[in-house]
Amino acid sequence: MLKYDIVVVGGGFAGIAAAITAGRNGRSVLLVEKGNSLGGAASNGLVNPFMPNRTRLGDDTEATELSQGLFAEIVERLKEMDAIRKSRIFHEEYLKLILNRMACEAKVNLLYHSHLIDVNKNDGRIESIIVANKSGRMEIFADFFIDATGDADLAVMSGCPWRLGRESDNLCQPMTLSFRVANVDMEKYKTARHTITPLYNEMQKQGKIKNVREDVLVFGNIIDGVLHFNSTRVVKRNPVDAFDLTKAEIEAREQVFELFEFMKNNIDGFQNAQLLMTASAIGVRESRMIDGEYVLTADDLVSCRKFEDSIAVGNYDIDIHNPEGSGTSHYYFPEGQYYSIPYRSLIPKNVDNLLVAGRCISATHEAQASIRIMPIVCCLGEAAGEAVSIASENKISVREVDITRLREKLIKSGAMI
Repeated sequence: MLKYDIVVVGGGFAGIAAAITAGRNGRSVLLVEKGNSLGGAASNGLVNPFMPNRTRLGDDTEATELSQGLFAEIVERLKEMDAIRKSRIFHEEYLKLILNRMACEAKVNLLYHSHLIDVNKNDGRIESIIVANKSGRMEIFADFFIDATGDADLAVMSGCPWRLGRESDNLCQPMTLSFRVANVDMEKYKTARHTITPLYNEMQKQGKIKNVREDVLVFGNIIDGVLHFNSTRVVKRNPVDAFDLTKAEIEAREQVFELFEFMKNNIDGFQNAQLLMTASAIGVRESRMIDGEYVLTADDLVSCRKFEDSIAVGNYDIDIHNPEGSGTSHYYFPEGQYYSIPYRSLIPKNVDNLLVAGRCISATHEAQASIRIMPIVCCLGEAAGEAVSIASENKISVREVDITRLREKLIKSGAMI
């Protein structure tokens, strides 16, 4: 029988942080991941760079990074391998290696190419999960579980209440398939880039561009001559419906080639450019969110509320890509201000031995638009890993975890809470 203290489902930034933290606390941990690597959106979706989560505090002249702890350690390891730039653009292949090493150092057991397909629950507790992989159907038992799937798959299968997208119509933020273009003449591109969006908008009006996004979003890359495009936009598709997800991938790939041809045929510096790669999976900004013990709201964020059970902090803007079409709305936090995220938002209802970490925590559509970035979800995962370690050690439910002790352990690990 496969039995662990803690099983984490999902190997993105939330899941790997939870697993490493629990492993460092001496717990036996299994991390189940559907892909072939760790890093989630960064590895599978080519989500890059790390979005900013920092502000100047007090009389400081330089901004303080609000995502500390394990995330700061990951960034430091990327720096040691010369795999990240000041712009926070990083090299995904080095990230995969670093996360593998950190997991192994913490004695985390890894199980790749494995999909969660069922849950066995008894008297308010998950007893085991069923995964499918090359070995067939595999039953895995644990005392505690962490849902880091991004889509709240484990929580939903366990009968926890949840919501999809925004309240008014259940539409989610658009999905995006990121892609890379190589062999760009960077000097010519830098001179011409101010012309890209105006020409793109004009061609939209002429019906020559079908993509509904309002601009062309381009980032640099750690490799010379390569540019990163986060600019496809698929709207009105349900990220947790298999047929809609398939249609989204098909639509997005058409948009990739549409954008690439637009750049190659119209923008100086792209005459000899080549389409290098698309992400292995479309990027999902938003899908399911649990209805947990506390629902984090936009008012909580805008008022920069500080919760007594805060386990992470943030000030990334409330960044909502229009679920229906063009346009992106932003609310930027004042300099020196930040909000906190309560532990209660990680606790789903109806289960005593499960925590949720990542973009699917208990939050509204608006609040989720800020807490969803990789640095913040990494901190949520670290908090979940500390909490289940305390629960496992003391044989208590996740609701009974001593908040003071949890916060002390996070501070000792270098986290900002």
